[in-house]
Amino acid sequence: MSNYSELTDDELILLLRDGDSQVMDYLMEKYKYLVRKKANALFLLGGDNDDLIQEGMIGLFKAARDYEPGAGSFYHFAELCISRQLYTAIEAAARKKHTPLNSYISLSGGDSDSEGTFLEFNAAANDRNPEQMFIDRESLEDFLSRIRDRLSPLEKTVLDYYLEGMSYRAIADVMNRPEKSIDNALQRIRGKVQDFIDF
Repeated sequence: MSNYSELTDDELILLLRDGDSQVMDYLMEKYKYLVRKKANALFLLGGDNDDLIQEGMIGLFKAARDYEPGAGSFYHFAELCISRQLYTAIEAAARKKHTPLNSYISLSGGDSDSEGTFLEFNAAANDRNPEQMFIDRESLEDFLSRIRDRLSPLEKTVLDYYLEGMSYRAIADVMNRPEKSIDNALQRIRGKVQDFIDF
């Protein structure tokens, strides 16, 4: 059966269990946007954004492998598995001592057109690693919701596009604004985020 789009996630998982290996490819493609969004939101300057996306796809694979149909929503289970895989990757990167870039974390990923919008933590000021402080403080979704409350309408729109993986240039084109205006908005977002996370 190739028309997977007509099936529920639970039905797809049951097909996968019955040996239809193409279902896995379909699920990976279907939820790739979720992986990309979460990876962009937890991009490490000291690593490669593609590496985090790959980690997220591993989390998605594990979700499809381990999900029990009828035990809730596959979407929420996949979201949890992706997040756990990404957090594990972040913690592993943070354990690499003597690498100053591991004390950086960003709201979103960079690309060939931009350098990204990064948050800097003073790791020496706290015994816990900065990524763990971020994760412990609140969930990513709640964090982004609280940040959005502090943003102007323009900044909210720019952040949403950026979290979806769009470059400065692409955002500027979609919003019909100069690229410098997008860069300035992201710098303002960075400042507001830093104010919010300062202890």
